[in-house]
Amino acid sequence: MWPLAARAQQPTMQVVGFLNSASLPNYKSNVNAFREGLANAGYVEGRNITIEYRWAESRLDRLPALAADLVRRQVSVIAACGNPSAALAAKSATASIPIVFETAADPVQLGLVASLNHPGGNVTGFTNVSDELAAKRIGLLRELVPSATSMAALVNPTRPGVDAQLAQIHKAARAIGMPLHIVQAASEHDLDSAFSSLAQLNVDGLVMTADALFTDRRHQVVSLAKLYAVPTIYEFRHFVEAGGLFSYGPEPNASYRQAGNLVGRILKGERPADLPVMQPSKFELVINMKAAKALGIEVPNSMQLLADEVIE
Repeated sequence: MWPLAARAQQPTMQVVGFLNSASLPNYKSNVNAFREGLANAGYVEGRNITIEYRWAESRLDRLPALAADLVRRQVSVIAACGNPSAALAAKSATASIPIVFETAADPVQLGLVASLNHPGGNVTGFTNVSDELAAKRIGLLRELVPSATSMAALVNPTRPGVDAQLAQIHKAARAIGMPLHIVQAASEHDLDSAFSSLAQLNVDGLVMTADALFTDRRHQVVSLAKLYAVPTIYEFRHFVEAGGLFSYGPEPNASYRQAGNLVGRILKGERPADLPVMQPSKFELVINMKAAKALGIEVPNSMQLLADEVIE
């Protein structure tokens, strides 16, 4: 009886809820980064913490039920990642359980926090500020394809904050006098028709906006960009590693690593209201020379020198 009694006296492990709008197969490295962040805070899955995973698999309508399920499970913290809908669903599900978000959107504009420095309430997290990089991406695309006379941007119209995202893109295009077309895809099934419309528009370049759907379906996106031979700049290096042309944005796993660390700090007793929303400190330019050659594009030496990585 002694071993049973000793086991009964062991403290119950805290449970973290992990809510993501996408699917596991394409987010394994992100999950590993999340675990790294937790480990840096002293929490190791299976040793002193349990993680309950909930994946919406790009079906955003599933997020409210998945968030409610984690609340019923009485988890200690909810990490809401991917599309901003995940964080909004978690916030709607509970006003008491701490929430740590990971998003590319503006969390203040979405109403997730009162301000970046003083979040207030039960929510804090990490924003990639990717929407604000539209001008930089359009500028880089113009530098790589100087003969371009029109461009397009691919957006998910169902993404919370899409209006602000579009405003940033249009502002950046107007600044360089570049006509900009908007094509939309709200699901993986929409991607084929979205790229087909690019051929009809006869654009000279494409800017991929930040959205978990596109990241989740990055192999499909890159294949379509190759099929239609459209020079494309992406948000994350994941796309370039999958064969895409080039990317400019934060290191893709950094946000998940920081989210894990924030979750660990909350488990130790810190309050979300007192933890400022974090932002990336470094952005990287990654170029795929093989993809450039296939498109007949000569990458300027100046751009190669600026790149954080050139994939041969």
